[in-house]
Amino acid sequence: MKVVIKCDHCGAPLNYKAGDYVATCSYCGYTTVLTHNKPFTLEHALLPLSITDEKAVVEVVKDWMSSSFLAPRDLSRKAKFDEVDLFIYPFWVVPIEATTRFKGFFERIGAGQVKEGKIRGKYDWLVIAQRAANFPTKEYDVPLKGKMPYDFTKIPEYAKVLNAEFGEEEAVEKAKAEVVEHHIYLARKEVDRVIEHETDFKVGEACYLHAPIWNIKYSYKGKRFRVLVDGTEGKIIVGDLPTPGLFDAL
Repeated sequence: MKVVIKCDHCGAPLNYKAGDYVATCSYCGYTTVLTHNKPFTLEHALLPLSITDEKAVVEVVKDWMSSSFLAPRDLSRKAKFDEVDLFIYPFWVVPIEATTRFKGFFERIGAGQVKEGKIRGKYDWLVIAQRAANFPTKEYDVPLKGKMPYDFTKIPEYAKVLNAEFGEEEAVEKAKAEVVEHHIYLARKEVDRVIEHETDFKVGEACYLHAPIWNIKYSYKGKRFRVLVDGTEGKIIVGDLPTPGLFDAL
């Protein structure tokens, strides 16, 4: 049985589903972290929406289709846009500095030798706050300069606002693991096999952020494809094109 939790700010019932960690009141915009004991509040940010309607985002996608040398020439004219939905996705942005020391075998020229090295990086690491979401965070260049305090009045009624399913602590651990994976990838450009590695971290305070993303599904010659568009800057995040051998239809 779902327990009714009311907003501490306005008293309205919070809309959430099982597994949600954070819920934002659809009446006043107040954000509450759901715990087994007493809920507590959380401040978070919002990226502004500049692409505000379906027609505008479809034109963005058509322009991208027309400019792509991989796309069929008639794609922008014959593509049928089946679904054009605006989602307000929840993210954790984790400021993190990392230094990875590694040792590996270099075997490209002559006899193999052991080589040591160091990878340093400073990141605003993006972690989507939903466990099962298949979102391409590495391709999303999140426009953090435009973020503002969360304001529910800036979100259209037709948008689908998603809640976070885990908190800052888990987001930091995910960010650390992904940074290590990234550094090992970079290390493999210097050695053929990494045999040892160790990473030191310096982590700042994570930011909870909602961002507008248009999720578009279109069909062409009987197959379906997907495009994600950044609703703040109007840029294509990722997109599938009907080019045999390169993209698979959804």
